[in-house]
This record gives sequence, C-alpha cells and structure tokens, in this order.
Amino acid sequence: MMHTRGNRRDYDRWAAAGNPGWDYASILPYFKKWENIDQIPELANDTVYHSTAGELTLQYPNWRTPLSDAFLQAGVETGGRLVDYNGEKQIGYSIVQFTMQNGTRMSSSRAFLHPIRTRKNFDIAKNAVVTKILIDPETSKAYGVEFVKDGKKFVVKARKEVILSAGAINSPQLLMLSGVGPKDHLTENNITTIADLPVGYNLQDHWALGGLTFLINTTNSIRSERVASIDNIIEYYTQRTGPLGAPSGTEALAFIDTKDPTNEDGYPDLELLFVGGSIVSQPFYKTAFSIDDRIYKKVYQPIETRDTWMVFPMILLPESRGRIMLRDNSPWSKPLIYANYFSDNGHDQKVILHGIRKVIELSKTKAFQRFGSKLHDIPLPNCAHHGFNTDNYWFCAMKTITNTIYHHCGTNKMGPSSDPSAVVDPRLRVHGVGALRVVDASVMPHVPAAHTNAPTLMIAEKAADMIKEDWGISVGK
Repeated sequence: MMHTRGNRRDYDRWAAAGNPGWDYASILPYFKKWENIDQIPELANDTVYHSTAGELTLQYPNWRTPLSDAFLQAGVETGGRLVDYNGEKQIGYSIVQFTMQNGTRMSSSRAFLHPIRTRKNFDIAKNAVVTKILIDPETSKAYGVEFVKDGKKFVVKARKEVILSAGAINSPQLLMLSGVGPKDHLTENNITTIADLPVGYNLQDHWALGGLTFLINTTNSIRSERVASIDNIIEYYTQRTGPLGAPSGTEALAFIDTKDPTNEDGYPDLELLFVGGSIVSQPFYKTAFSIDDRIYKKVYQPIETRDTWMVFPMILLPESRGRIMLRDNSPWSKPLIYANYFSDNGHDQKVILHGIRKVIELSKTKAFQRFGSKLHDIPLPNCAHHGFNTDNYWFCAMKTITNTIYHHCGTNKMGPSSDPSAVVDPRLRVHGVGALRVVDASVMPHVPAAHTNAPTLMIAEKAADMIKEDWGISVGK
C-alpha cells in the first residue's frame, strides 16, 4: 500500500542497459495514467507529476500518531526538507502516500479488476494453480497453459500469446518447469530444455534492520489494546476514520542519498521507514518479524508494556544478488529462494549503518525529545560482545534481525539479445520463445529506489500498450 515510484535515474538506468522506451520521460505517463490523487489536494494541482483521472486512489492516512509529525520535524531540524517523493525530487521526509480510499485499502484488484468483472472477454479462475506453460518443442512457441482447479487438470489454449504475471518468485519457477531456464539446472531436475536462459538469476530485494526501537514517556504510540477499543471499532465502521483507518503503524518515510547527503536532487540509496510503534506494540509482530523466542524474552519482553516507536533503515540500491532455483520438477514443490543478503563485500550493510546513525540523530532532536525518546539499549545477546552501539554491534544486529521488505524482483531480467544475463527483451518477450511474454516485477533489470508496487503497476500499463501495438491495435482504445 506504500506508493513510491522511485527516482528518474532508476529508469534512465534501465534504458541505458539496452531497453529503449523505459527511460523516465517515457514511463512517467504510465505512472500518472492510473493515479487518482485528488484526496491529497496539495499535490493534485501538480499536473506534471500527478493525475486525478486514474483508477487507483491515493491518500495520506486518515489517522496517524503525533510521532509521525515529530519524525518530519526531526528531519527538518537535522537539515532535511519536506518533499513530495513522487514528484520532481525524492530526497527528504514525508508522510506516506498510500493506495487507499476512504480509510480502506485500494488494491490493484479493487481498482482494475472489479470495474471490468462483467466484461465478456474477461474471465478469472480463483483457487487455481498454473502448473506449466505449454511450449511446442519443435517451434519453441507457447500455445497455452495447464492448470489445476478443484483437483482437476485443465488446458487453456492461446490464439495470440501467453502472458506470464506470476511474480518474481513464481514466474521463474513456472518458466523453468516449462523448459525455459539454465540448461544445467533443468537437466539436473529431469526437465527438457527448450530455451537455455538465465532464469532465476539476478534476484534483488530491499532488506532492512528490524528492531531499532525507541522508548517514549507518553502514550502517543500505537498499541493494539488501545487501537482495538469498542469506540474505535464503531468509529471505523461508521465513519472509516480513527486508528483502525490507519493502513498500519507505518506512517512516514525519508529518502536519503548516503553518497551525497546534502544534495536535494540526489539518488537515494537509503530509506528510513518510520513506524508509530514497534515489535512490542502488537503481540502478532513477534511472529510476523520472526523474532526468536530467546531474543524476544531477553531484549523485548522487559519493555512489552511500554510506548515505543521504531524505524526500519532500508537498503534501496542493493549490490547483493540472489537466485531462485527449483527444488525439483514438481509444480507443487516450493522453489528455493537464495536471497544472498550480505554477499556484496560490505556495501549494503554500510548503507544500513548510515541509516542507524541517522535515526539515532533524529531521536535526539527537540521534536522527539518532547516525547522523551530514548534508544532501547538492551543488547541482542549474540551481539553484546561487540559493545552496544558500536559499528560491529550493528553489523551483527543486521544479520540477527534481517527483515525483507518483500520487494523481490529481477529474476527474468529485461535486456537486449546481446545481454547474456537477459531473459526478456525490451518488449518483455521471452528471448528464443515465441508468443510468450512476462509482465511483472521479475523483468526489472535493477530494483528501483522504491517500494515495488507502483513500479510493477507502471510495467503493466506500459506492457498493455506494447501488446496492443504488437498486435496492430491503436494505443488508447
């Protein structure tokens, strides 16, 4: 639900890698095409970067803690500025723009599928699992898909082409199960290779240090026992306002260029994701963030009744790369996910360390000291020998509480046929396979400096036009 587009350099970089039409000037209209930002009036008049005509509604949260305003004020106190990060420049601090309408989630399904559900040429099968893309081994041309629903196998034939949009994990899995992927790996799994391509490589993700917690001496944070009160429940269901109208504890963010921190038009490589609570604010968070019992009891249980806030320092331009591999040749087996965080000789963790130091600096400002903010300093037991708050302590902490931000991408990399690491061409057609296109986050050559929901929707809009063009249909009709 966090709506961030990224930086113009992200897309100019895609184009420079041999992908014409993916430069920022070319893709900006697609970001605007489906946006409706009329619920943020101060941004709605910026017609260069925003639109009020699209299907997907954006808004600031109807309710948030005063701690989020402190985060913005602290940013200004320490030399930053307030910014529309989906506008001309990204460096700075902002409340998060969310894909919401009237206090409820505006998902891509709600925005794009619900309005067309009665179209005669639209059908969707729920609770179905695609098991294979059907590709003629003689012609290397896709002609349909095989899927299972209610225990029965079905085959759907394609007259024109097959479009694969299963995401950065399942799209490479399906391609490899169907004979498109690294020949050695497919052979190991007794799969006949139709196209020898580097499917599954180039996995990228945004990860963050979890658990960076600050105590306050007021009751201004989000705590589940206060949020889920009868009055708040009634307010939400009658007016769609109040604490239950907040999308989550995540309320604000900052984009920072650690390479050139004072440049207002920098290329952000670090995001600070502000939360008006912490791991102890909601019992479920311990499970959601996979906090080990021993660590929780030692570090967090002593403060589990306290009011707190936290920040996730998040890498935006990671240099580490991972890979998706098959476990075996069964479509029912989960693929193997090798994130390979920390495999980049230290670059990524140094960016996160910069973020930790910045957050601690923010916590000491007048804005946060109004709440008595204090860094929670019970050390992680496996890192305590480094000395709390030393660089080596934080490097250890990053590897102890490492949170994915679920921005997996890049595993079917877009690039020209001359690029040995590419799987699809600039029009998203699979190299060496006819009538097969991939349209999802897996085609991104490099992860943008953004939460990947908005960039993925942009890819979909652009792909829709390219598909029309390739089949002789005028764009816009």
